[in-house]
Amino acid sequence: MRTTASARLTAAALALVAGGTAAGCDAPQETAREPSRRPRRRSGPRTTPPVAPPASPSASPAGSHRLLHPAARRCLDAVADRDAAGVAAAFAPDGLVVDAAREIRGRDAIRRWAAAEVIGGAYALLDHTPRPGGTTLLVRFRPGGTGGGFRARYRLDLTDGLITRATLEYA
Repeated sequence: MRTTASARLTAAALALVAGGTAAGCDAPQETAREPSRRPRRRSGPRTTPPVAPPASPSASPAGSHRLLHPAARRCLDAVADRDAAGVAAAFAPDGLVVDAAREIRGRDAIRRWAAAEVIGGAYALLDHTPRPGGTTLLVRFRPGGTGGGFRARYRLDLTDGLITRATLEYA
């Protein structure tokens, strides 16, 4: 059977990855180099922001490299902890949730809404985009914590470290 150059190179690459040798390859073999023992020099300040650690197993940034606003993190953590009062505490005293054309205003009303409709569910944070005056979250919410759930976009307006308005849009 005749072997093409492309097939020989593919076989050689697979053999090298597997730790073997690249028999049948016409190209000279290169050996792996030991990693340098010298520390890399850094010039100037860190140029990329740190990755935000997951808020909880049910709320983890997927591919996002920007830090999540602390109020948004507190809200997602409270959902994961099944803490309706904690969800409400992430909001300003006169905070507003706009959910499916309903308006829920004030911490007490937000706590009751969260207890009835949010607690027991699970969030996966897919992405978030900081913006002036707030942040926008892309999440997958699974009511009851099981099943496929649905995607939603939460536009959070923030003042003094608290959520003043949460506009929830469902896909």
